[in-house]
Amino acid sequence: MFELLDFNENPNVGIYCRTNEQIAFLQYTLLKSVKKRIQAALQVELIELSIADSTIIGSLLTMNSQGAVITWSANQQTIKAIKKQGLRLMVIEDILNAAGNDILVNDHGAMVHPKIKDETIQELHETLGVPVERGTIAEQDIVGMAAVVTNQGCLCHPKITPDEKNHLEQLFNVEAMIGTVNHGDPMIGTGLVANSKGAIIGRNTTGIEMGRIEEALGFLK
Repeated sequence: MFELLDFNENPNVGIYCRTNEQIAFLQYTLLKSVKKRIQAALQVELIELSIADSTIIGSLLTMNSQGAVITWSANQQTIKAIKKQGLRLMVIEDILNAAGNDILVNDHGAMVHPKIKDETIQELHETLGVPVERGTIAEQDIVGMAAVVTNQGCLCHPKITPDEKNHLEQLFNVEAMIGTVNHGDPMIGTGLVANSKGAIIGRNTTGIEMGRIEEALGFLK
């Protein structure tokens, strides 16, 4: 199921929400009607939280079905709320610690910012339970915002190179397609939150973009 939404009149839903197959973490202050639509689309339990007094959950947190990674500035209350969901949790100490921006992950693999340290990559592997490799998408380092990947498919920045696309498909074990969100924004992760059951999409997204999302994420199969 797809839902076109904005969060408090902001269509960049991917910056304020992060999901896996069972849970979605999202900012406080959303209307009950919006939360019901998110829950219906993604078919997950909703957990409201803030990270370092910030609402940008999608930029500071990433996860798959096994583990979650969060910025070092998260407080203990937030850390406890995530661990309570049964996820292994890594508090990333790397200078590149905006986990949602710098890490793209599904249940098969994880791609990270090219400058993330070796020791961080090893800890990510142990937390997320998948192979972790450095990479870029359309020569963008912030791979977590240049694409959205689920266990069924991937939509990525339209300027991805053939080598990058091949790397992405092999790592995540899905087919990748190019597209945009919110009427031409190439940074897919800013305006799209998805799992294998559904998606929430920034309200400015066009019908043509919606069709591309539906195809890329495997909802036409």
